[in-house]
Amino acid sequence: MKKGIKKFNGFDIFIYIVMLIVVVATLYPFLNVLAVSFNDSLDTVKGGIYILPRKFTLENYKYIFTDPGINLPQATFVSVARTVIGTLTSVICSCMLAYTITRQDYVLRKFVTGVFVVSMYVSGGLIPVYLLMRNLGLIGSFWVYILPGLVSFYNVIIIRSFMDAIPPSLQESAHIDGANDFQIFMKIIMPLSVPVIAVISLYVAVGQWGSWMDTFLYKGNNDSMNTLQFELMKVMDNSNVSANTQKILNGQNTANNITPQSVQMAVTMVVTFPILCVYPFIQKYFVKGVTLGAVKG
Repeated sequence: MKKGIKKFNGFDIFIYIVMLIVVVATLYPFLNVLAVSFNDSLDTVKGGIYILPRKFTLENYKYIFTDPGINLPQATFVSVARTVIGTLTSVICSCMLAYTITRQDYVLRKFVTGVFVVSMYVSGGLIPVYLLMRNLGLIGSFWVYILPGLVSFYNVIIIRSFMDAIPPSLQESAHIDGANDFQIFMKIIMPLSVPVIAVISLYVAVGQWGSWMDTFLYKGNNDSMNTLQFELMKVMDNSNVSANTQKILNGQNTANNITPQSVQMAVTMVVTFPILCVYPFIQKYFVKGVTLGAVKG
């Protein structure tokens, strides 16, 4: 047999088949949503749309961007602002806390770690949290999206494990050269922790971008704080697919021949697209960041 030609056995073929099934099962829902969002609404009601639109149209997206009931520009601005600011502040605070509890000379590090670990499993509940937000004056404020998520101890544990793998000799050498703790943190620890920071940043960003429940609970009467996901929730909640479908079948088309199902799929794609654009640039850090962070517990 010529060199360079790989011989496949039965197990290899089985693994490839299983992975192919997993890929198809993962991609099909996304491709189906994409196809429906680009398909004519009245044609979608007939069914039979799988991974390709049968009657291509942009009317569903046109409806989203022009419908006065969906304040897309304002919601987009709020979602982008909370994602950027929330990710930056959360990652910085989590890294600072992680670095603090990795320091062997910090006498309270075990106590602080224990307190935060307990907080991961014990919560006051929805009503006490809401009352706390109200007493802090955060109801209807943009900062209700930022302050409660400043520190996630799950993320802190991952960052701490990664920082524990950094040789202590680097910090000792910097101390000998006259660097203080803040300089060591900013100029040594943070640059070496880029892989895990990228991973945590994506975790936080996806969480901020996809969150809508906090908007539902804490926006109060301030509709200017609505996020894209909250607008999507309103569309899905207010859509009566069966009633509108019946109207279409009876010849009573909805405005602009748009059905709730098509609008929901189009809004889903609008919300998902930014994350799809960001993910490929951070994906390469996932294995490196999480794996190296697991060297020490």
